[in-house]
Amino acid sequence: MKKSVLFLSAATLAAAGTFTTISSQENEMSFFITSVGSGDGANLGGLVGADAHCQRLAEAAGSSGKTWRAYLSAHADGNQPAVNARDRIGFGPWYNARGVMVAENLNNLHSERMNLGKQNSLNERGEMVNGRGDTPNQHDILTGSSLDGRTIDDGQNHTCNNWTSNADGTGTAQVGHHDRQGGGANPNSWNSAHGSRGCSQANLVATGGNGYYYCFAID
Repeated sequence: MKKSVLFLSAATLAAAGTFTTISSQENEMSFFITSVGSGDGANLGGLVGADAHCQRLAEAAGSSGKTWRAYLSAHADGNQPAVNARDRIGFGPWYNARGVMVAENLNNLHSERMNLGKQNSLNERGEMVNGRGDTPNQHDILTGSSLDGRTIDDGQNHTCNNWTSNADGTGTAQVGHHDRQGGGANPNSWNSAHGSRGCSQANLVATGGNGYYYCFAID
């Protein structure tokens, strides 16, 4: 009888340990705001450079075995078709560095049911990013995207030449508000609040940002 009880207890503990491991793996970080930008305004080295920056930051924070992509749209250019941010980031679900689910899937992410905002839109180190009311305000997050996560097709460039320009006072990058408050056409939008004043680092800072952007794991 004692042997049976001991066997049952061991099996129960093993199952609990397995469940904990699985839950931990499922809730690993798969979303963050970059803790630093390129330092060169909206010149991120294009989408390739932006993705590489996401990958470096994630791995430096202890993430491994994941492929990271920047949530950035890009306009069509020559033979290159337009790229929608939503098409770059996988299918979800996505968790922040503290294991909180911020969105279950793409439709959820681009709806009012997502769980984004200042409390949950953390950087890769699990730190809160300055928002409206903080000094300095850094809530402008580069996206180049419309509310539904696609390129803005109005004949204008909203991506600082597809994330290769740092021109001062020239061009614009569409930004969202990670704290979901502020000014602009869509002040509560995490991904499409308004455009920046230009593409230089000084322009991004003056608008209320610091060249940060969102990163998502696609696997």
